[in-house]
Amino acid sequence: MLIEGAGALAQDLGPAGGRPGVGDGRAGHVKADVLGLDPEWYGQHPLHGSERAWSESNCAADLWIELLHALGHDPVAGLGFTLAGDFDGEQWRMFTFPAEDLWLLYGIEADELNVWRPLRDHVVEQLAQGNLVAVDVDAWWLPDTIGITYRCAHQKTTILAQMIDTAGRRLGYFHNTGYYELCGDDFDALLPADPPAGTLPPYALGVRLGRLRTPGPAEMALVRHLARRHLGRRPTDNPVARMAERAERDLAWIAREGMETFHRWAFGTLRQCGANAGLAAVLAHLLAPGSRAGVRFGRVAEGMKSAELAMARTMRGRHVDVAGLLQPLANEWGRAVEDVVAALAAPAGAPPPRLVARV
Repeated sequence: MLIEGAGALAQDLGPAGGRPGVGDGRAGHVKADVLGLDPEWYGQHPLHGSERAWSESNCAADLWIELLHALGHDPVAGLGFTLAGDFDGEQWRMFTFPAEDLWLLYGIEADELNVWRPLRDHVVEQLAQGNLVAVDVDAWWLPDTIGITYRCAHQKTTILAQMIDTAGRRLGYFHNTGYYELCGDDFDALLPADPPAGTLPPYALGVRLGRLRTPGPAEMALVRHLARRHLGRRPTDNPVARMAERAERDLAWIAREGMETFHRWAFGTLRQCGANAGLAAVLAHLLAPGSRAGVRFGRVAEGMKSAELAMARTMRGRHVDVAGLLQPLANEWGRAVEDVVAALAAPAGAPPPRLVARV
């Protein structure tokens, strides 16, 4: 970890034993780099590989995958939440790593920040202490989204800041499938030094690494225990079947609204379900290597991509058999969940693993 400048902040604040370097102490300027990453050489986790059916899931889950990867931990061990995937009647529920799982598996603490002063001040303060900051921002200012939203569309997304250089007007952050830097006007827009009066503070999390566990093989008893807990929250019916019914009802008005509406609709339904299934497939191969759960979840992931492409044809007036596309995937989802439940069935009377505080 490196900290430079701003007087009192230039001191040993490394939470994991690292000793930061002290710079020239220029008044009002701070550089804090918690993990020492460089976008030029950073390599994304295989869960975000281009060969996967869904190389992205959603911003809330993807940033944790990349942070855990950067810390030397295996994010697959924390994917138990994918087994509780559900459709809420309008959209597939957004999914991410629960704070309790991050703590129990990795020793990471994540809590909401009270943003009572300019966000830039909080980011400086937190990073100088060795903490990270996850914050909701406007993707208009994120250069990693060039061609999608950068300087062309306003869209809420979440980033995880780990480096700030106030003199250079630079911010290093995790977003979606990788690690990036922004600078200049983008920095000033996301982290204004003096926000206009009445500006609504963003939602932010402080991410503390002070009791981070040492990277190593996952505690499989704990991974299985957490997976069973998430399975206990799964819907009592088939969520993919319910989503298929809603898709049939929505198809006519989506076709009237046009391609932009279709893409927004598909992100919250087909894409999120497919990405959820893709991550669940990887977890199933870890938890139940002798079952077909991983293969079945994988079929759902691949099938949702094919369904999205097929349903896009309705924008050109073509007929699409939605039930024919999605019902087989609902069946695969149901069987995959059953396979995981059977594989994780605990012996009668077996106690849960001992959950201890990380010190």
